[in-house]
Amino acid sequence: MARNVLLAALGLVVVAAIFSVLFVASLARSFDTKTQTIPSAFPQESVRPPKPTEGPAAQAVNILLLGSDSRGDPLDTAEQGGASNQRSDTMMWVHIPADRKNFFLMSIMRDTWVDIPGFGEAKINAAMAFGGVPLVVQTLEGMFNSRIDHVAIVDFEGFRAITDALGGVVVDVPVPFTSVHGNYTFAAGPQELNGDQALGFVRERYAFVDGDYQRVKNQQIFLKALLNGILSPSTMANPVKVSKLVGEMSPYVSVDASLDSAAVGSLAVGLVGIGGSDVVSFTLPTLGTGTSADGQSIVLRDDAAIAAIGAALREDQLGPYLNAAGLW
Repeated sequence: MARNVLLAALGLVVVAAIFSVLFVASLARSFDTKTQTIPSAFPQESVRPPKPTEGPAAQAVNILLLGSDSRGDPLDTAEQGGASNQRSDTMMWVHIPADRKNFFLMSIMRDTWVDIPGFGEAKINAAMAFGGVPLVVQTLEGMFNSRIDHVAIVDFEGFRAITDALGGVVVDVPVPFTSVHGNYTFAAGPQELNGDQALGFVRERYAFVDGDYQRVKNQQIFLKALLNGILSPSTMANPVKVSKLVGEMSPYVSVDASLDSAAVGSLAVGLVGIGGSDVVSFTLPTLGTGTSADGQSIVLRDDAAIAAIGAALREDQLGPYLNAAGLW
């Protein structure tokens, strides 16, 4: 009798193990087959800063996250490494430190006036139009003298899909407004958004006196709320929900060739235990707004802040820097 019970228990363990392996393999296939690959995401090695090989910085990971508002259409030649008629209106540098205790999101204002290699000074979001994803990477790596390990482009339509897959996302709206996109009204305070409302929330800039500044803040708020929903025990402990999330989001994501399911899985394992409170978002400091020599309305870059953040990234000391600068 005892032997039969033991064999039955072992059988259940084996079945559970097989199910887990098959489930993980299914998720990997879904991610790898549904996401689009950016064939040439990086510039030539000769113009790139070196990747640290020693110390904590060697284990840190930097990801360039670009958001496109293409309403479901691909980013055409921009993903192929060529000039494009599209610009990325959302640009975030994601830094995952070696200790994996935090997740840093640095937004970069799209109108920041920078030097774009080969083209001179222009708004940073023009880099996509001039030379596609590789030129965006080269521009940012040159600014911070720090290396980007991976690139991901997320279509805003994916926000709609993943929000609905989660059953809604609760955001704390800081500034009440009515969006042009969908004519949604957002009262101040916590409220649950469905997918369509989420799109209206992250896209809007015309409703604000400071335009893009508030839009960037709202995007940071939404991403933190989204991560809260994804990382919650009710989601992570539900295989059906996890599978649905991966399946719904993947078609709206383009990644560099090295950011496959294995790389994502490795990062996910290292980030186990991370919660919404561990996600730190901030905007790259600027010197305000101004006008370029040719009459464009621009955001003036803060070279001192850029240099300090670049050093913090290279030394894997972004957290201490943000604390000292009052940004965290």
